[in-house]
Amino acid sequence: MSGTTPGTVLLLAASPPGRGRLVDAASVLPVLAAVPPAVLSGTDTANVVELADPLEPQAVLTRLRAAATAPGPLTVYVTGQLLLDRRQRLPHLALARTTASTARYTAFPWHWFREELRLRLPGATTLILDLYADPESWQALCSPRTPRLLPRQQPVPQTPAPLVLDSGRDTAVYGRVAPPSSRRTVAVPAYMKAVATLLRSGRRPSNEELHRQALTRVAAESEHPGLVLARRGSGPAPGDPHAAITAAVRSGRHADADALAARHEHSAVLAYGPASEEALHWAEVRADLAMLAGDAVLSCRTWLTVAAARLNTGQAVDASVVETAVDRAHHQWGRIADPARARELGPLLAELRARVPGRQQGALDHVRRQLSQLQTQS
Repeated sequence: MSGTTPGTVLLLAASPPGRGRLVDAASVLPVLAAVPPAVLSGTDTANVVELADPLEPQAVLTRLRAAATAPGPLTVYVTGQLLLDRRQRLPHLALARTTASTARYTAFPWHWFREELRLRLPGATTLILDLYADPESWQALCSPRTPRLLPRQQPVPQTPAPLVLDSGRDTAVYGRVAPPSSRRTVAVPAYMKAVATLLRSGRRPSNEELHRQALTRVAAESEHPGLVLARRGSGPAPGDPHAAITAAVRSGRHADADALAARHEHSAVLAYGPASEEALHWAEVRADLAMLAGDAVLSCRTWLTVAAARLNTGQAVDASVVETAVDRAHHQWGRIADPARARELGPLLAELRARVPGRQQGALDHVRRQLSQLQTQS
């Protein structure tokens, strides 16, 4: 155990019903729940949130977002199955209502993990994964011709296999992706059950040792481990300002964090232009910082600006970065307490929602209804 700040643990197990189910993901939760929270986290104390076969991706996003903003170490245990959405061919975690044809709207996009965890302190986040791939996603994950599934930073040379799911450069990732089974049976999450069994002893080894022992148990059961994931969070490069910004947020110095991000945004605008990826990255960081500071108006306005800039450069309305910007603007708009400010930004959001409907059905109708209600408020 380490540290005095309580840790946070998120237990997520999900798999679809019927013929599409590859693994009985939720079966591992009772075993994990029997492990003391402090052992699950590796801290003196910990808070545990359990999500068993959630129905909606937005519900998972809400819990993940709350966990990501909590101080102290965060450990996320994920058991489930991967599939690709048919439009963008991006990896998703299947949920309880997911089918192959509805993955875009009913499954959890994997890049949401990266987006929600990006402002956490280096070394404070760990993902432990036991994932099962269908034939289509397995082929995509193993293909060298699918660079968008690869992380932005290459794994350290000691990793047994490439890290194929980008969860952020500072996030440690351990686990495996199991290949499609030739048998028409629902698999048992062997790797995660091994992890849970090892932790029930009450001793919390290092992540590397826990991972090694779990793989040994999987091999002893004559199960192919599949694609092994083992990567320490790399941490920031020397001089990387993200760690300083995150530290300022953690200590409550929101103005200092925004000032630092603003300086880097200004430099990026001068060097690369206002619509460059470098400048838009820092604008997104500032939008997140405004959210963390409780300034929903500024966060919403900044996300709207980012979304409009991306669309004006020709990015597709269903590009993940465009959808993320509009979704976050929508989320922050719903948190604006001042009706006048909400009325001011509402038409801009509605205009963008008409172009970028996103993954949540009825999003545009929601904006219009809220705007109608706001007209009657003073």
